[in-house]
Amino acid sequence: MLTIGQLARQAGVSAKAVRVYHAKGLLPEPERDASGYRRYDAQAVIDLARIVTLAKAGVPLARIPDVLKGGAGQIEQIDAELRDRIRQLEQRRARLRHLDQPDRLCLPPEAIAFMERVKPIGLSERHERAIRDGWILACALAPDISRVILASRSALLEDPEYVAVLRAYDEAIDWPPDDPRLEGIAEKAAALGQRMTLPSDLPDFRKVPRQVVELLTAHLDSPAWERLDQLVAQRISEAQNATLGPGGAAASGS
Repeated sequence: MLTIGQLARQAGVSAKAVRVYHAKGLLPEPERDASGYRRYDAQAVIDLARIVTLAKAGVPLARIPDVLKGGAGQIEQIDAELRDRIRQLEQRRARLRHLDQPDRLCLPPEAIAFMERVKPIGLSERHERAIRDGWILACALAPDISRVILASRSALLEDPEYVAVLRAYDEAIDWPPDDPRLEGIAEKAAALGQRMTLPSDLPDFRKVPRQVVELLTAHLDSPAWERLDQLVAQRISEAQNATLGPGGAAASGS
């Protein structure tokens, strides 16, 4: 007959662990002897060994009784849960490895791929950061629209005119907003905008709250870019009105 301390040492656990198994009903608690000690027999050693083995294998304590009853289905279910847990831990490890790579932080895979393709263009670090932060905002606030626009922008990276406009914006990042050279960049950007998919072209764009749109456009830290956005929007609007004919947008009833 063994004391609780001797029993615990036999199983390689602490006496406290044995008391926990008692409290959870996993291991029967024997009566105290005349000296006031609980004494454990050979069956207790066997039962405790089984409990410890299952616990170390990752079986939750609440599930151990069902497994001990011979539930093979329980073991298969627990195994599936453990595999899923392992996958989650592996994903967390992968994220940890990318914490020192800002292009991979907070971005979905398609946006990461886009940023990787932007790097060879040779934009300034400030411009790349603005693009990255813009996609972080867009993917967080309007994920469905962002997926469509990302696909469109990824295809445009093969377009020399699109790349030229990106480089022109990069060059203008520190210009004053009244620099006359912005007019020429705006002309090229507006011409490009006429044949590319814009967020406002998508049906789901109407569902995006105005405050979200304002957040998406307010993160720019370049007065020149803000002015370019105004010039480009003005030129695109003028071109659309000219296409609609006399009366512009009003003639279409929009």
